Amino acid sequence: MSHQKILILDFGSQVTQLIARRVREAHVFCEVHPCDVSDEWVKAYAADGNLKGVILSGSHASVYEDETDKAPQAVFELGVPVLGICYGMQTMAQQLGGKVEAGKTREFGSAQIRARGHTALLDGIVDSTTAEGHGMLDVWMSHGDKVIDMPPGFKLMASNDACPIAGMADEARKFYAVQFHPEVTHTIKGQQILERFVLEICGTRADWIMGDYISEAVARIREQVGTEEVILGLSGGVDSSVAAALIHRAIGDQLTCVLWTTACCA
Repeated sequence: MSHQKILILDFGSQVTQLIARRVREAHVFCEVHPCDVSDEWVKAYAADGNLKGVILSGSHASVYEDETDKAPQAVFELGVPVLGICYGMQTMAQQLGGKVEAGKTREFGSAQIRARGHTALLDGIVDSTTAEGHGMLDVWMSHGDKVIDMPPGFKLMASNDACPIAGMADEARKFYAVQFHPEVTHTIKGQQILERFVLEICGTRADWIMGDYISEAVARIREQVGTEEVILGLSGGVDSSVAAALIHRAIGDQLTCVLWTTACCA
């Protein structure tokens, strides 16, 4: 079965895999790939028409440093929604004409932000309401740098005193960015925010279930191998053992496993 998909580009955050977990909990297929993939790779990845959106992860780095990773420019030219998280927001801002600088006030831990602008990403998602009627979100911050100027076409989506631009959106292009981390459980409405992005803004079908993965993988292996024989280097680790189990289930005695250790490569 061919699934619509979300591409997650990893800039080195320790919680990037949590983004993938939250997307998969929404029954949406996603893959995590390094942020330094080429423009050509991104275009090829989207060529089958199943790519519905891109998420840019966080990072410990600063976007204004000379050797800092950037998102492939093709990401912003595919015509699909893009969500930047923490560093992902900062590199989106910098690459699209905004400005990022080191903040005088750093935020590490629980924080409250005010949702603004009634954007598609945050509209109606609140944890509390102030006496003035402002919607507030309880989120998890982990940043020193911050966006100080939004790129052309963006509007303010969220803020607090320490971070006046805690979220921004270009709704014409469906580009959204948040300085906080919706993937962690400390952001109370984080799952709802991510589901809003992947299911409603990206319009991805919720048709991927982890329990179906084995049968789908087996079917793909049978189709790919046909009547050929397969030799697998089996180290005994998790990756090669799982691969061996899946391939054997698919093609049985057509598979031959060979013990493969680091000594074989010395």
